[in-house]
Amino acid sequence: MPIEHRYSDIEACAQYLADELGPDLRIAAPLGLGKPHGLLNALYRRTASDPTRSLRLYTALSLTRPQPAPGLEQRFLGPFLERHFGADQVDPQYALDQVRGTLPSNVEVHEFYLQSGALLHSDSAQRNYISQNYTHVARDLAVQDINLLVQLVARREGPDGVHYSLSCNPDLTLDFLSQVLAAGRQRPLCVAVVHPDLPYIGGDAEVAAAYFDVELRPETLPRLFALPRLPVDLTEYALGLHASALVRDGGCLQIGIGALSDALVKALLMRQQDNTQWRRALVALDPTGATHALAGRLGGLAPLQSGLYGASEMVMDGFMHLQRGGILKRRSWDSLALERASASGRLSPATPGGHYLRGAFFLGSRDLYEWLDATEAADPDAIDMCAVSNVNQLYGDHQALAVLQRRGARFFNTCMMATLLGAAVSDTLDDGAVVSGVGGQYNFVAMAHELPDGRSALLLRSTRSSRGGIESNIRWNYGQTTIPRHLRDLVITEYGVADLRGKSDSECVEAMLSISDARFLDALCAEAKSHGKLAADFRIPEAWRRHRPRPLHEALAPFRQKGLLPQFPFGSDFSEVEQRLLPALTWLKSAQGSWRGKWQLLRRLLNPGKPVVEEPAALARMKLEQPHGLTERIEQRLLQAALRRTASPD
Repeated sequence: MPIEHRYSDIEACAQYLADELGPDLRIAAPLGLGKPHGLLNALYRRTASDPTRSLRLYTALSLTRPQPAPGLEQRFLGPFLERHFGADQVDPQYALDQVRGTLPSNVEVHEFYLQSGALLHSDSAQRNYISQNYTHVARDLAVQDINLLVQLVARREGPDGVHYSLSCNPDLTLDFLSQVLAAGRQRPLCVAVVHPDLPYIGGDAEVAAAYFDVELRPETLPRLFALPRLPVDLTEYALGLHASALVRDGGCLQIGIGALSDALVKALLMRQQDNTQWRRALVALDPTGATHALAGRLGGLAPLQSGLYGASEMVMDGFMHLQRGGILKRRSWDSLALERASASGRLSPATPGGHYLRGAFFLGSRDLYEWLDATEAADPDAIDMCAVSNVNQLYGDHQALAVLQRRGARFFNTCMMATLLGAAVSDTLDDGAVVSGVGGQYNFVAMAHELPDGRSALLLRSTRSSRGGIESNIRWNYGQTTIPRHLRDLVITEYGVADLRGKSDSECVEAMLSISDARFLDALCAEAKSHGKLAADFRIPEAWRRHRPRPLHEALAPFRQKGLLPQFPFGSDFSEVEQRLLPALTWLKSAQGSWRGKWQLLRRLLNPGKPVVEEPAALARMKLEQPHGLTERIEQRLLQAALRRTASPD
């Protein structure tokens, strides 16, 4: 049936929904990019201003622009954010109010994945967080009596009528509505909010017009939310280089988002395109040859001739770069895609065969969105956006095919901390405060153990900065875990790879010590011995005592100087002056976080050193070339000290 209710005005659509559904709204909205912020804000305002109404929202990853603190952070980020996101960008108001602690009592927001670290101090967000595997969300949501589903979609008119694409978010919508019908519950009112810039993805993501009850096509909408491309430091490159040696040619790849994933992608491209230098970088990092030995057993040292197949809940920029670099190219048909290709006449002896990338949602840069759009137009079988149940698990009708698709699978995810016995902490702090969420990490770790030749690799930096100084991210124990130790597999830090699968506890402890920062080795070793998990006569090898930041940076510095490990491996949204300001401001923020750092900063203020070439342009960008008043003069001196301190890369 054709859609009966069409709107171009957001407020009019919100009024219709409020009248149609009554005073109690129970809304489901996609995670990440697929949320229609304008419509959600209109419904939120109506509820917040009327205590007789209520709103309960089920969603995840509510994306907001960074909210810079006053001072140097505002001076740097303010102009950048307006340029990058546009002056018309709309944030979800409920998310801003959660951060401020001003969410009204008649509104509840339940998320199963939080924007990382953004809601640590929000009491309402912490209370209403739902800890779930990604694949269980639709099942649990189906019993919540949802009466409204809202989603950004792409729209296409053709000879057979109007069709919509769930585009960036088929992940839960497909599973959720199927679960509702299977449970015999009433289907919610479904609203398609058309965004003209959203890539139209066919296949499983395409639905007929009758899938939705209401269409909202605003005359103007803000640009799609695009993530800025961030820098990659040498520690992150070290992690990426180690990880890239574990990838098997002809295999399957899953990666997440962030600097560690960018480092892995860049390292894979280096392995493919400049193999000699890539091998030299591995030797410089690991003269003992431990990573080379693992590569021979689990991955490889040669370029990837057969290429890789991508199966990842999140499609991000890295897959685009791997496809452009000739790595993401191994194709696979599934039964539905094969049927559609045959019906459309695209299947022939000359057809390259199926898709090379399967995902459940996408989020990234504007370049990614343009690539997805162009790829769909030129090669409609290449990318399969589908329900998360078809990506993050092996069970069901597609199990046998999924095993074949994911041969040689390497699932790379990040974590915050790991224990000497192999458990991983990825989402929650010791006191229960939620940083992000489980998402699909547990799914992929468990799947790696089910696949005949699959492996899970968790990446983490060996240390982190805190107000007390530097802390080890490898612990004896921790109050929360995301991945239990019985699922331990591969753990990677900048100092190497620990292969924990099938190992005894003492072997596991030794492997984790071998990739720890040397400054914490003696304490970790002593604690393991005190609990009887390490032999009393165990001695730390001298090679492990070189696991410190300075030797690591010295090993990789020549490769950065040659341009092989650039600060921004895939381009930057920051100007050249802003790129120079970033390390200075990062160092300044770190120095202000501890007493030792504050003492170093004071010394720099008293003796700032010689001016650097970029200083005038940097001060002008921050509008501090001619400071007015004491506050601006102090900010100028702080910035000068930071610029001079970070004049040399890494």
